[in-house]
Amino acid sequence: MTDPQPNNPLHGLTLERMLTELVDRLGWPGLGMRISIRCFNHEPSIASSLKFLRRTPWARAQVEALYLDTVPSSKRSAQRDCRHLPEGQG
Repeated sequence: MTDPQPNNPLHGLTLERMLTELVDRLGWPGLGMRISIRCFNHEPSIASSLKFLRRTPWARAQVEALYLDTVPSSKRSAQRDCRHLPEGQG
Protein backbone atom coordinates (compact mmCIF):
# COMPACT_ATOMS: atom_id res chain seq x y z
CA MET A 1 0.00 0.00 0.00
CA THR A 2 1.26 3.48 -0.78
CA ASP A 3 1.61 6.18 1.85
CA PRO A 4 -0.57 9.29 1.57
CA GLN A 5 1.21 12.24 -0.01
CA PRO A 6 -0.71 15.32 1.13
CA ASN A 7 1.93 17.71 -0.27
CA ASN A 8 1.98 16.12 -3.73
CA PRO A 9 -0.76 17.72 -5.87
CA LEU A 10 -0.39 15.00 -8.51
CA HIS A 11 -0.75 12.06 -6.12
CA GLY A 12 -3.43 9.70 -7.37
CA LEU A 13 -3.58 11.14 -10.89
CA THR A 14 -2.39 9.06 -13.81
CA LEU A 15 -0.35 10.45 -16.66
CA GLU A 16 -3.13 9.41 -19.03
CA ARG A 17 -5.71 11.40 -17.07
CA MET A 18 -3.47 14.48 -17.00
CA LEU A 19 -2.79 14.25 -20.73
CA THR A 20 -6.45 13.70 -21.58
CA GLU A 21 -7.47 16.71 -19.49
CA LEU A 22 -4.84 18.90 -21.18
CA VAL A 23 -5.95 17.80 -24.65
CA ASP A 24 -9.59 18.50 -23.71
CA ARG A 25 -8.69 21.99 -22.48
CA LEU A 26 -6.00 23.02 -24.99
CA GLY A 27 -6.38 20.70 -27.96
CA TRP A 28 -3.38 19.07 -29.63
CA PRO A 29 -2.31 22.32 -31.37
CA GLY A 30 -2.36 24.27 -28.10
CA LEU A 31 -0.50 21.52 -26.27
CA GLY A 32 2.08 21.36 -29.06
CA MET A 33 2.62 25.12 -28.89
CA ARG A 34 3.22 25.01 -25.15
CA ILE A 35 5.40 21.89 -25.16
CA SER A 36 7.14 21.45 -28.48
CA ILE A 37 7.59 17.71 -28.86
CA ARG A 38 6.92 15.67 -31.95
CA CYS A 39 4.26 13.42 -30.42
CA PHE A 40 2.07 16.50 -29.82
CA ASN A 41 2.64 18.13 -33.22
CA HIS A 42 2.78 15.30 -35.78
CA GLU A 43 -0.07 12.77 -35.87
CA PRO A 44 -0.79 13.11 -32.14
CA SER A 45 -2.54 10.43 -30.14
CA ILE A 46 -2.89 9.64 -26.47
CA ALA A 47 -1.20 6.24 -26.91
CA SER A 48 1.89 7.52 -28.72
CA SER A 49 2.23 10.46 -26.35
CA LEU A 50 1.99 8.25 -23.27
CA LYS A 51 4.64 5.92 -24.65
CA PHE A 52 7.02 8.83 -25.23
CA LEU A 53 6.28 10.58 -21.92
CA ARG A 54 6.82 7.41 -19.90
CA ARG A 55 10.30 7.02 -21.39
CA THR A 56 11.29 10.69 -21.28
CA PRO A 57 11.45 12.22 -17.78
CA TRP A 58 12.04 15.82 -18.92
CA ALA A 59 8.97 15.75 -21.18
CA ARG A 60 6.81 14.18 -18.47
CA ALA A 61 7.95 16.88 -16.03
CA GLN A 62 6.86 19.57 -18.52
CA VAL A 63 3.43 17.95 -18.94
CA GLU A 64 3.00 17.70 -15.16
CA ALA A 65 3.99 21.35 -14.71
CA LEU A 66 1.62 22.48 -17.47
CA TYR A 67 -1.16 20.41 -15.91
CA LEU A 68 -0.62 22.09 -12.54
CA ASP A 69 -0.66 25.52 -14.20
CA THR A 70 -3.69 24.79 -16.38
CA VAL A 71 -6.15 22.74 -14.32
CA PRO A 72 -7.60 24.46 -11.24
CA SER A 73 -6.76 22.76 -7.95
CA SER A 74 -10.45 22.26 -7.13
CA LYS A 75 -10.88 20.22 -10.32
CA ARG A 76 -7.78 18.13 -9.52
CA SER A 77 -9.18 17.34 -6.06
CA ALA A 78 -12.52 16.31 -7.50
CA GLN A 79 -10.83 14.01 -10.02
CA ARG A 80 -8.81 12.32 -7.28
CA ASP A 81 -11.84 11.90 -5.05
CA CYS A 82 -14.14 10.43 -7.70
CA ARG A 83 -11.88 7.40 -8.22
CA HIS A 84 -13.11 6.12 -4.85
CA LEU A 85 -16.81 6.27 -5.84
CA PRO A 86 -18.75 3.31 -7.22
CA GLU A 87 -19.03 3.01 -11.00
CA GLY A 88 -21.18 5.72 -12.58
CA GLN A 89 -21.12 8.09 -9.61
CA GLY A 90 -17.98 10.05 -10.49
